[in-house]
Formats: sequence, C-alpha cells, structure tokens
Amino acid sequence: MKIATRDIERFLQAPPAGVRAILLYGPDGGLVRERARALVSFAAGDPGDPFRIAELSSGEIKSDPARLTDEAAALAFGGGRRAVRLRDAEESAAPAVKNLLEGTPGDSLVVAEAGDLPARSALRKLFETSAAAAAVPCYRDDERALTNLAGQTLRTAGLKASADALAYLAANLGGDRMTTRRELDKLLLYMGAGGQEPAPGQVTLEDAQACIGDSAALSMDDLAYALGDGDLPAMERALARSLREGANPVAILRAAARHVMRLHLVAGLCAQGTAPEAAMKKLRPPPFWKLAPRFRAQVQALSPRILSRALAGLLETERACKRGGAPGELLCAHTLTAITQACASRRRRRA
Repeated sequence: MKIATRDIERFLQAPPAGVRAILLYGPDGGLVRERARALVSFAAGDPGDPFRIAELSSGEIKSDPARLTDEAAALAFGGGRRAVRLRDAEESAAPAVKNLLEGTPGDSLVVAEAGDLPARSALRKLFETSAAAAAVPCYRDDERALTNLAGQTLRTAGLKASADALAYLAANLGGDRMTTRRELDKLLLYMGAGGQEPAPGQVTLEDAQACIGDSAALSMDDLAYALGDGDLPAMERALARSLREGANPVAILRAAARHVMRLHLVAGLCAQGTAPEAAMKKLRPPPFWKLAPRFRAQVQALSPRILSRALAGLLETERACKRGGAPGELLCAHTLTAITQACASRRRRRA
C-alpha cells in the first residue's frame, strides 16, 4: 500500500498488524535511517539485540535469494517478535521481496531502506501494491516541518525559541534529517541543556546564529551570496561543494531563490523610500550580521526588475529539474551561471 504524506507519522507510530514489510525510500537518507531505527525498535524492542534483529544487504540477498524469507520466518531466541532490516535495498532484491510477500510465515517485520526510487521501480511497486506491505516516502523537510521539528526538540529539552530563532533554524537546516539532528544537538549543548546547571529558557536569534549554519547550509549560503555578488568563480566553487555534500539541484535552486526573494523584498521597500537598514530589519530572520554589508551592497546594486527575472528563471529551472529524465545538475549550473553573470554585469554598470 502507498502511505500518503499526511498519514506517515500516524502509520509509523503503529503499523497495522497485517503489514509485514515496510519500504522506506527517498532523497533524505538521514530520515530513512531514523525511521528505520524507530520501526525496528517498535517491532523488536532493543535495536542492539542480535537474537531479535537481523541485518541484511542487497548483496547478500542477491547471492542467496532465500535468505530474506528464512530470516523473516525465524523465531526469536527467548520469544518475542523479530525484525529484519534490509539496508541499501536495490532492484535486485525485488524477487526475494516478492517471495517474502507471497507467503512467508511468522510475524517478523521486514524494514527495507532504499534511495530515491522512481515510480517505475519494481521494488517500490511490490510494496505499494501488496496489502501486506507499505511504501513510505522520505522527502527532505520543508520549512514548516523544520520549524515543528526544531520547536519540538527544544521543548523536549526545556527550551523555547523566539520566532526569529525558529525562522533562522528553518532557513538553515534541512539538507538531511541526520545532519539536522546533529545541528540541533549542538545548539542544545551550547544552551547547556542536559548539563548540571539549568539551561536558559529562551533560545534567541543570536544563539541560533552562533551554532547553526557552519555545516548544514554553509555551502548553499556561500553560493547564494556569490550569485548576488556576481562572483562567478566563487559561485562555481560553492555549487561544486554543495553537490559533493549531497545537496540535490532542486534544494540548491530553492536556496538561491530564497536569497533572491529576500533581496527583492528589501529592494522593493527601498524603492518606496525605506532606508536599507530599516528594510533589512523587516526580514525574518534578518541577514546574519557578518553578511549584512554584502546583502546591503547587493540590494543597492540589483534592481527589483533584474531580481524578478532571476527568480522567474530559478523557479522555471526547478520545474524543469522535476521532469523525468531532465539533467538536473546541468540545468541548475546553467541557470545559476546566467544569473551570476547578469548580476556581475549590473554591478559593473552601477560602479
């Protein structure tokens, strides 16, 4: 069965008894692993118990197709339910999964972890069409999900974030759920949560800026500012680094679009007579103080018209990247290069 996005959390908290196999797939590998651990713990309890948990790879299944059904049918030493965790599931595992779903006895829960499988994937179709299985997509957190995740994590530690701090966290986290967790843990440590002394109750924007951004979104931040500066070599270096770190073209385009939208908003206010500093303070969050001079210089150099054209180009390229078979990295690089060159030309004319 297919699990709709709105139903995922409720499904994962208590999978129906008739579901014996669950596929977790999608571009957010950290979220795939996090949900897999939770499902294994739900079924078998202690995730480190070797008598109740078996871990397999696609390579092992390929060399021994019966291994998956054998592990799923095995009884736990000492009783209790078992879990079978299939890591890095590939298309080659489809025949073994089919045999599993056609009649393996026992009540073990099989949890398969995979990457971003296309709709035509035979493995994904097996889980989507079987009443005894489920396919759960794991997409990267959007701004709303990140706000909720950050807020809940802080509340659990006895902390509360200001609106500006939450907005900053939502804008600078989200490339991968595991990375997001590590960044939030770093913030908790900075705030003293869990230490001997009581942690301060309020997380301010300054607290969030002091901790977050040096690994989760730094490359794309560098890219966005290099684009606005018209600095093509710096933009190309930041783009290459973002891609190496696992960012997909759509996420990169969105980061650039978010920066352009913020520039456009401030430029529009300035065109109406608002001073640049006052206009920048209206942003949530406002530009990081170390980057504020560059942000202001970009606002003064780039007109609302050129920013509107840049935003339209970024949105159109995002749509093109989502079409099947589109060369996303090439399209992304082409659009970012064109916008960077346009910004450079505009800044030269204004100089």
